[in-house]
Amino acid sequence: MNNKKLLEINDLKMHFPIGKNSFVRAVDGVSFSIEPGEVLGLVGESGSGKSTIAYTFMGMYHQTSGEIVFDGEKIGSKDKVRSKCFRKNAQIVFQDPGSSLNPYQDVRQILSLPLKVHKIVPKNEIEDKILEILDMVELPSDFMYKSPNNIGGGEKQLVSIARALCCDPKFIILDEPTSSLDVSIQAKIINMLIKLHRQRKLTYMFITHDMGVMRNISTRVAIMYLGKICEIAPTEIFYSSPLHPYTNMLLSSIPVISDEEEALKPKKIASTGEIPSPVNIPKGCSFNTRCSSRMQICMQEDPKIKEISAGHFVRCHLH
Repeated sequence: MNNKKLLEINDLKMHFPIGKNSFVRAVDGVSFSIEPGEVLGLVGESGSGKSTIAYTFMGMYHQTSGEIVFDGEKIGSKDKVRSKCFRKNAQIVFQDPGSSLNPYQDVRQILSLPLKVHKIVPKNEIEDKILEILDMVELPSDFMYKSPNNIGGGEKQLVSIARALCCDPKFIILDEPTSSLDVSIQAKIINMLIKLHRQRKLTYMFITHDMGVMRNISTRVAIMYLGKICEIAPTEIFYSSPLHPYTNMLLSSIPVISDEEEALKPKKIASTGEIPSPVNIPKGCSFNTRCSSRMQICMQEDPKIKEISAGHFVRCHLH
């Protein structure tokens, strides 16, 4: 694997003001990197800050502080419009395809726009390119004449993926792309994304709250809680040797269908309490209100993230 980092995020903060002296600390000092060809799974409960990282990276929010470097280009907090090169190489697939596709356009018009803006092919070859992209996502050619209102949820998401592929990007953010779909359709979408990753040598940041999905698609997994990363590790190590109490709590709650799968899970840890408000984060470790292993230091000091073994980082006083 190429040692050059495709994406580097350093001490990223995204705070939203909600009053005179109050802020929602949606992302609060996050650092990680992604190498070309990787699939980084970003996992956590709702409100943990996963999607905020994605939207900040894409320029939908302007970071409070911190550094974002993509493909060697530094993206500043005051960049109101990302460069055309960035827009071509970095794409996002949203959770709800119905809200991200123009209902007044047919699929041909939706897919034509990025091809024209980025001049991917000459105008007289646009229709052939659309047919090629539809074939990539296993949609029939007559789909180009259908509108989003006339197709199902899974087909809409395939169109969203097709749109992301139009520019031949290096990097795609997948923001819970299967969470609003039926289970049978979820499997088709996941298999499609795995196939495209291998065939086109893509790099993904896959955002989800589904730990089972992450085991099948990711090369590394990062766990977020209240705007910070708790643990990050290569997938095999992550699932075989989890360290953070929150990670163990999430893994122990994965549903399984056999005794062998049950034996691989961490010892059952009760999920107690609810995630606190990001407006009023507890003093010390932000997980101390739900942690059965908390110590006195956990109530006073916020732990720093440390590398425990090669590529395995954890933010916890127990380690």
